Amino acid sequence: MHKFKILVLTDHTTHSRENSIYALLRAMAQHPDCALVQVGSRGNHQNDAFFYTCTTTDLQVTTIDGTFDFQESGQQFTENCISKNLQDYDAIFMRLPRPISQQFFAFLSNSFPPKYIINRPSGMMEVGSKKFLLQVKHLCPPIRWCNSLDDIEKFSEHFPIVLKPLENYGGKGIVKVENGTVSVQKKTMSLEDYLPFLQKEFDNGGYLAMKFLKNVKEGDKRILVVNGKILGASLRLPPPDSWICNVSQGGQSIFAKPTEDEIHMTNILSPTLREKGVLIYGFDTLVNDDGKRVLSEINALSIGGFPQAEQQSGKPVVQQTINLFFQYLQTIASADTTANNTNT
Repeated sequence: MHKFKILVLTDHTTHSRENSIYALLRAMAQHPDCALVQVGSRGNHQNDAFFYTCTTTDLQVTTIDGTFDFQESGQQFTENCISKNLQDYDAIFMRLPRPISQQFFAFLSNSFPPKYIINRPSGMMEVGSKKFLLQVKHLCPPIRWCNSLDDIEKFSEHFPIVLKPLENYGGKGIVKVENGTVSVQKKTMSLEDYLPFLQKEFDNGGYLAMKFLKNVKEGDKRILVVNGKILGASLRLPPPDSWICNVSQGGQSIFAKPTEDEIHMTNILSPTLREKGVLIYGFDTLVNDDGKRVLSEINALSIGGFPQAEQQSGKPVVQQTINLFFQYLQTIASADTTANNTNT
């Protein structure tokens, strides 16, 4: 069995006490297959040449142990760090939120074996785009990619729609279109008046348009998947005066179980995503007009909710996540060893 030296890439300036990284890395540092865990933060300005200009494979890191926890000051990511190189590690664990440039993804893939980066940059770039849902549209409510006012007007002729910007997350930038008007942040205006805002997103790649579902108040369910296994589910309910089911915008999260439809979605999504190097992902579902859960979002970047799922379910979700993480690495390493022995 291999023991792995792990580099974790994150941005501590985006963290809160609820961020999953702290529980995950405490468990990782204590796992028998782990030789070392160190973290390099994008929020440490000494790492700007690594994260932003992509001109060096050296970065400042801090070593993690079983006491690793959130600090408001964030000084553990910036003080008493040591200089390391990507080649000092066996695997990379990505816990970076947006924005992430394609330049950085390409730089990382060219500097380190992509199959040992979890999740793999090329897979995150593809799956992390809302356009990816068009590849599995049979699992979704009616959807369409809209890159013009004409696209939006034609699609919204049939039913109210929701527009999701290409890169935003956490419910940011989502608007509802109905009868030629746009509802945004509890305000209503005509499509024509909102056009300058639409044009900005058209220039950035457009919107994923999705039928607005009348049962949205029944909640947005997040399913957490690691190496093809569902480890947790939580139902996020919107606040009374909103239809956006996001905790950061006033909603609440409660324990939930996956339905047969959601298990079926996992069985379809996981093989495809695993081929793309996406080991850990979350997907969201809503209740459609027929009362069935349908796919509304896939998140392959900095997926959260693992400690919360553990608290809600009473199951060791964090430890299971790390066990499956190392199981995946062991499988890759064993295959490489076998291939090397065969070649020699």
